Parts: sequence; structure tokens; C-alpha cells
Amino acid sequence: MKLIKALCGPFFIFAGAMHFIKPRFYLQMMPEWLPAHEAMNYASGVAEIAGGAALICPSPRVRRSAGWWLIATLLAVFPANLNMALNAEQFPAVPGGEKALFARLPFQAVFIAWVVSAMRSKAD
Repeated sequence: MKLIKALCGPFFIFAGAMHFIKPRFYLQMMPEWLPAHEAMNYASGVAEIAGGAALICPSPRVRRSAGWWLIATLLAVFPANLNMALNAEQFPAVPGGEKALFARLPFQAVFIAWVVSAMRSKAD
């Protein structure tokens, strides 16, 4: 369990970095009704990197704050994941197509549970 908790912060740092490395992928995901796609992409990348880095911090208070930050970030990016599922034809490179894209949606809850576990103090 400690390893799973320990991997959460680095996972979000990596995920956030990908917003800068492969921005086109993330820009495609965004619903048309959202404004400022590029700014939102980079902001969500920074949010994931900052949250992941803070989740690694030994301070329980910082980890709790980071956890809530990442949970808010996961909720904020959910519309992009839903947009992908609703417009699966725009993402032909995703293995499994529409079924896989809809199957991904519940994983936001799994990621939230992972963050909750990682944000708890080491004594928990």
C-alpha cells in the first residue's frame, strides 16, 4: 500500500508534464464550449504538477491540501474526458473506441480514491 501511495505524486507530475510535451492531445479533448483551450491546458498541467509535487511532501498538512487540490483538478478536467466519450469518432487512435472511452469515465473516481489514500498521513 505504501508503494501505491508513493506513486501517486509522481504519476500526477508525469501527467501534468504531458500537457506541455503533447499539448495537441489535450487540446483535442476539450469541449468546444470551454474558452481559452491553450491556457486551460497549461493551467491543468501546472495544477497536476503542483499537486503531485505537494503530495510527495512529508508534511501531512501539505499532503492533505495537495489531495484536495488534485481532487478539484480531477473534477475540473472531467468534462474533457466526457467530451472524448461523447465524440469517440474524433479519437480513432484510442484502442477500444467508444466503449473504451466510456469505460474510462469511472476511473476518475478511482483516481480520486487513490489521491485520498495518498493524502492521508503516513500514520493512517
